[in-house]
Amino acid sequence: MPGHPSRGFTLLEMLVALAVFAVLGLMSSQMLSRILVVHEVATTRGQRLSEIQRGMDLLQRDIMQLVHRPVRDELGDSIPALRVGGEPPLELTRTGWRNPLWLPRSELQRVAYLVDADDRLVRYYWGVLDRAEDTEPVVQVLIEDVGALEVAVLDRGGNEQSFWPLIGDEGVDPDRAIVGIQVRIDVAPFGEITRIWDVPAPFVERRGTGPGSSDSDADEAPLATPRDAPELARRPRAAQALE
Repeated sequence: MPGHPSRGFTLLEMLVALAVFAVLGLMSSQMLSRILVVHEVATTRGQRLSEIQRGMDLLQRDIMQLVHRPVRDELGDSIPALRVGGEPPLELTRTGWRNPLWLPRSELQRVAYLVDADDRLVRYYWGVLDRAEDTEPVVQVLIEDVGALEVAVLDRGGNEQSFWPLIGDEGVDPDRAIVGIQVRIDVAPFGEITRIWDVPAPFVERRGTGPGSSDSDADEAPLATPRDAPELARRPRAAQALE
């Protein structure tokens, strides 16, 4: 209208408004990007933790179902019921191998754990206890990206042994009874993880047992238990060995 000049934004005001919106947009995009990164990291860590937990749970079940049943390898040589150290770092006979289909096999199972050339924690198990020359193990990949696996046994004397059975040990010293098995595993990105599990009963490697001997009949072979086992059972055995 005549006498009323036109009103509007100046160029400076437009530039200031654009600058404010640009800063807000940049902050919002950075915040969203960080949220997405955190979500991805949390998801990856969660999957990694689940993978490690599944592997450790299976290892725990095998150790806690240890049974005294030596086996024979492909060459016919006797292998103790529990072997720690060397290659593989852990090999044992466990019970409780479920057989819902009633297949013609034992409920005992021979298993072994090692870190392969691809830095994976793998579990070997055999369909039979005493292997033939053509017996092949089934390989289960449990955990990827594993740096190292160390296994040790804990005896009633409070000693940690990196190898079992001990050379020259006749299995008659009650302090040699194993009460726990310790596993150290180095996994990325969490580093070293240490777990200690009790064995089913104080375990002594008995000489003169094995396939073909008088007391080796597999499913009935008992665990060797010291006389004071009831007193020992009042507290966790692995904890007692560390005292």
